[in-house]
Amino acid sequence: MNDDASPAPGPEPDAPAKVTSGQDDVPYRFERSHAVGDITEAFGGLEAGVETDTTVSVAGRLMLRRDQGRLAFGTLQDASGRIQLFATAASTPGFEQFTALSIGDWLGVRGAVMATRRGELSVRVDEWVLLARAGRPFPDKWHGLTDPDTRYRQRYVDLWVSDDARDAFARRSQILTGLRRRLDEQGFVEVETPMLHPIPGGAAARPFVTHHEALHADLYLRVAPELYLKRLVVGGMERVYEIGRVFRNEGISTRHNPEFTMLELYWAYADHTDIMELTENLVAGVAAEVCGSTAVVYDGREVDLAPPWRRATMDEVIAEHTGAEVSLDTPRPELAARCDSLGIATEEGWGAGKLLLEIYEKAAEPHLWGPVFVTDYPAEVSPLSRRHRSRPGYAERFEGIVAGRELCNAFTELVDPVEQRSRFEAQAALRAAGDEEAMLVDEDYLRALDYGLPPTGGLGIGVDRLVMLLTDTQAIRDAVLFPTLRPDPSA
Repeated sequence: MNDDASPAPGPEPDAPAKVTSGQDDVPYRFERSHAVGDITEAFGGLEAGVETDTTVSVAGRLMLRRDQGRLAFGTLQDASGRIQLFATAASTPGFEQFTALSIGDWLGVRGAVMATRRGELSVRVDEWVLLARAGRPFPDKWHGLTDPDTRYRQRYVDLWVSDDARDAFARRSQILTGLRRRLDEQGFVEVETPMLHPIPGGAAARPFVTHHEALHADLYLRVAPELYLKRLVVGGMERVYEIGRVFRNEGISTRHNPEFTMLELYWAYADHTDIMELTENLVAGVAAEVCGSTAVVYDGREVDLAPPWRRATMDEVIAEHTGAEVSLDTPRPELAARCDSLGIATEEGWGAGKLLLEIYEKAAEPHLWGPVFVTDYPAEVSPLSRRHRSRPGYAERFEGIVAGRELCNAFTELVDPVEQRSRFEAQAALRAAGDEEAMLVDEDYLRALDYGLPPTGGLGIGVDRLVMLLTDTQAIRDAVLFPTLRPDPSA
C-alpha cells in the first residue's frame, strides 16, 4: 500500500445499488497519453518531493482514497498497474466533488508527474473528469471479494481486486499464444470447424442438443472437433490444428466445466510415438516461456515437464499402484473381482478392456505425478484409435498424465473405413442400450475415409487443465473467465 492512501473495508458488490443521476454527462471518449505502467517504469526512481515538467493524461478506476483536509490522495488503477493521485483544494478544480467520488468510479486525470514528500510516485490532479460512476459499492483491493461464488459470478469485479486472478488470465493468454506460435512454426495450419454437428462424435461424451428451426433438424454442440479435422487431412491438409470450445453435458467439478477449451491437431504420416515427442516439447516449451522454467510447482509439489517424459503401459502402471498383474489376458471374472476388491462399481455388459480401464482410472491414475505417457489402452475403449501393431486387443493410444490428472489424449488414428464402421456400430449398440456417451454411426465421415486417410497421428490437449497446471490453480473455475454455475438465487 502507498503511504498516503489507506484502505477502508469495502462491501461485497452485490449490495443494493446506490441511486445515481444517470451518466449522460460523462464524455464519449478520453484521450490518454500514457498507461500507468509506462509512468511507473519511466519515473520509478523519482526522488521524494520532486515535481517534473512532464504532464500526462491517465485513466482508470479509483481504487483507494483518503482525504486529509485540503489534501486528497487516491489510487488510480488501469490494466497496466496503479499510481497515486495527489489533489489539493488550492489547485484541483472541483476538489469537493473529487473528495466525494466513490471507490470504483472511472476517472480521467491530467497533471504533472511528481513524488510526494514521502516519496510516493503520483500524478498531480490538475484536471479530472468522471468517465463512469460505480453504481454499486465496490470492494477495495485490500479486502477483495470474500465470497468465492461472487468471484465467479462477478468476474468483472474480481479482476479489479484480485492480483492473482488478473495474473492467471494474463498467463492463460500467453499459454494460448505460445501453443499457436510453436505449432505454426512446425507447419501446422490453424482451422475452424463447425460447432453445430448433425451427429455427435469424436469423443465419448453426452452432448447438448439444440434445434434448427429453418432446417427442422436437431443439432448437437460439438463434443470434439476430431472427425472434421480428420476430414481435412483426407482433403490434403497434412498438419492441422484447432483451439476452440467444446461442450459436454456432464457434471461440474473442480476439473470439469460443461464448456471448455481444447487444442486438437492431426499430423499426416505420423504415429503416436511422433505425437508423444511433439506433446512433451510443446508443453515444456510453453512452460519455460510462461513460468521461466520447465520445473513448476503445483499444489505445493514440484513437477518437471522437461523431455523426455516417462513411457509406461497401462498394465505396468496398474501393477505399480495396485500390486496386481492384470491385462487383457486376465479372465474377465478375475478382472471383475479385482474391481470389487478395490470398491469399483461395474456393469454386466463391460468387457475386459472396460474393466481394465476402470481399475487404471480409479486405482492408478490419481497417484501418477508424472509427467508420464500411459500407453497401450484397450481397443475396446478406443473406438477411433488404430489397433496396436504388436499387442492384440490393445490400441496405439496414450494419455499424458501430470499431477494425477489427464492432460492430453492421443493416438495413431484408425484409417480403415470397414473397421471404423464396425467400431461405430458397436458404439451405436451401446447407445441404444442406454449409454448416452456412446457414439453414433457417422456416414459422411465413413465416406471421407473411403477416399483415403493416410497414416495419421492425432492429439487433444485440455487447454484449461494446462492453464491450471501452469498457474498452480486447483479448480477449473479459476482458469475459466466465466465458468458455468448453478442459477443465481439472488437474480
